[in-house]
Amino acid sequence: MAFISGNSILLILLICLASLVPNLIAEFDAYLEKQAMKALNSSLAAYNQNPEEVTDTFNKEVGEFYVVTDDSDDDVKDPKPGTLRHAVIQEEPLWIIFEKSMAIKLRQELMITSDKTIDGRGASVHIAKGAGLTIQFVHNVIIHNIRIHHIISTSGGMIRDTVNHIGIRTVSDGDGISIFGSNHIWIDHCTLSQCTDGLIDAIMASTAITISNRKLNHHNDVMLLGATDAFPQDSIMQVTVAFNRFGEGLIQRMPRCRWGFFHVVNNYYSHWQMYPIGGSSHPTIISQGNRFKAGNNPNTKQVRDYAPESEWRNWQWVSEGDSFKNGAYFVESVPQNKKKAALTKPHRIKFKPGSYAGRLTRYAGVLKCKVGTPC
Repeated sequence: MAFISGNSILLILLICLASLVPNLIAEFDAYLEKQAMKALNSSLAAYNQNPEEVTDTFNKEVGEFYVVTDDSDDDVKDPKPGTLRHAVIQEEPLWIIFEKSMAIKLRQELMITSDKTIDGRGASVHIAKGAGLTIQFVHNVIIHNIRIHHIISTSGGMIRDTVNHIGIRTVSDGDGISIFGSNHIWIDHCTLSQCTDGLIDAIMASTAITISNRKLNHHNDVMLLGATDAFPQDSIMQVTVAFNRFGEGLIQRMPRCRWGFFHVVNNYYSHWQMYPIGGSSHPTIISQGNRFKAGNNPNTKQVRDYAPESEWRNWQWVSEGDSFKNGAYFVESVPQNKKKAALTKPHRIKFKPGSYAGRLTRYAGVLKCKVGTPC
């Protein structure tokens, strides 16, 4: 069989993704089609054939400060200056902070443009009882120290997504954070619970994503990374899930993975109700230094789930340094001749043994920061 180079694979993916762009947009919109193509090219550029290196750099384009002073969301077509919606649609890089503690009820999904940092440190910021956050066809976004909960599905309609564009949106799913065709995304020190659909979903060739230091409670479909077995373009998806605390009332998908490369490291899992880590469509899952404590149901002790053995036996699902409590267990599926190579990449984030996971995640979720002191 002829050798196919990495560049050839990327070219094939670009052609496949380009053919899908018109189907991803609710109606013909030349602006959105242009943005979608830019995003697809950006995601392919973000794809690293050595995925363990993607954590070497994070968002550089933090920009000037923008202070949110108003918790209202009255006009999704012409947002008021000082509101979060007005901040996230600006074209230039911005570091968005909050003048005071506030609870923001979004009337429609919040469309975030590229090069934005939303930083809730120094205030108690809730996004709740309305729509969630949407990161679509963009790059370089950080969401930090925000509480996101009780997110509902909203009706859609005309929503401004940049200073220069208003587009029609269909009904939203009710995700806490939806990442769609985007890259270089960091979700850190957020607390999420009780959303209508997923807490965090990343789909449609999103890549270079880090999800860290979060506290998650009371939810069914926690985190979906790759939406369908019929979308092999998600093979470029590369995600690190690190230092998170998966707590009370969680059922499944912590995460549920398809196609790509997923590094799950030093997380704390306790009493899941179905399974913590699942996957299909031959994802690579490297589990290192996690602490898994199963509940008392004898049918839910296995850490990994979802596909029959006939499918997963030749996938790369590897466990190293994990700690297992109350009968929890992880069935590896990597061929032994490939396991050492999968575990010895030099640039991958270093891990501590699973017995350290409780200490490493004790500050997961929103930090209690005070203005004028380190945080």
